[in-house]
Amino acid sequence: MGNNKLTRQYVLSPAAGKRLIARALLHIPSILEALASRTVVIAAGTTNGYVAEEFLNRIGQAAGFSKKRFFRGITLPPGYKVKDSGRLEDESQFPGDVVIVNGKWEKGKTIFDVVGNLEKGDIIIKGANAVNLDSKQAAIYIGHPSGGTICSALQAVVGRRVELYIPVGLEKRIYGNINEIAVKLNSPGAAGPRYMPVSGNIVTELEAVKIITGADAELVAAGGVCGAEGSCWVAATGNEEELDKADELMKSVIAEPNFVI
Repeated sequence: MGNNKLTRQYVLSPAAGKRLIARALLHIPSILEALASRTVVIAAGTTNGYVAEEFLNRIGQAAGFSKKRFFRGITLPPGYKVKDSGRLEDESQFPGDVVIVNGKWEKGKTIFDVVGNLEKGDIIIKGANAVNLDSKQAAIYIGHPSGGTICSALQAVVGRRVELYIPVGLEKRIYGNINEIAVKLNSPGAAGPRYMPVSGNIVTELEAVKIITGADAELVAAGGVCGAEGSCWVAATGNEEELDKADELMKSVIAEPNFVI
C-alpha cells in the first residue's frame, strides 16, 4: 500500500456499532452548532436511543431518559419475552422523540410538534431499516397510513433545507436497488409495511470510524454466534496515529451490551 499505511481489523456487535455511530455524530460541526444554539430532533428508534443518550449526556440532561421504549416500531425474534411488565402495544410508555432547542431538552415533545418551525441550520436525526452501501441510499419501513415520522421530516428537509442525518448500522445493509424495491413493496398487490427510499447524510460504522479517527474503514466480513449474530468485521486503514485512535475507540464501545427491552 505504501505511504506508511497500516490496516487493523475489529469486530463490532450491532449494539457496539450503534454506540460508535452515536458518538461519531457528536464530532460533526453542524450538529454541535445546532445542539448548542438551534434545534435538534432525534426521532425515536433503537439506534437513535444511543444517539439520544450521547447527546443528552453532552448537554448534561440525561436524567430521566431511557432507550428501552424509544421506538415506534421494532423487529423481535419469535417468542421474545419483554423484560419488564410493560407491553409493547402500550403507547402510554412511549416517551416522545428527543427535541433539543438551544441546548435544552424539551421533554415529551415529538417531531410533529416542532417540524413546522424547523429552519435551515436545524437538524433531524432519523434511523433507517435498510442501507445500500454502494449507492449511499437508505430506506425506512412505513407502518402509518400518513407516512409516519419520515414523511413529516421531509417537509422540513425538502421544503426548508433542514439537514437530515441517517444513523444506520451495517447489519441493515442490503444489495438490491432501493427504488425498485420500493415500487414492489408499495404496489397495490403487496402486503406488509410500506417502504420509503430516503437520501440524507448516512452514517454507518464505516463513516463513524472516518469521522472520529480519520482512518478509512471497510466491511470485510460478518456474522457470529452465541450473541454475536449480526456482528461485522471492519478493517480500518490509515497511519499509525489514526489507527491508535481507532484502537482506543473500539475499546470504548466493544463491550456494549446487547439491546434489551
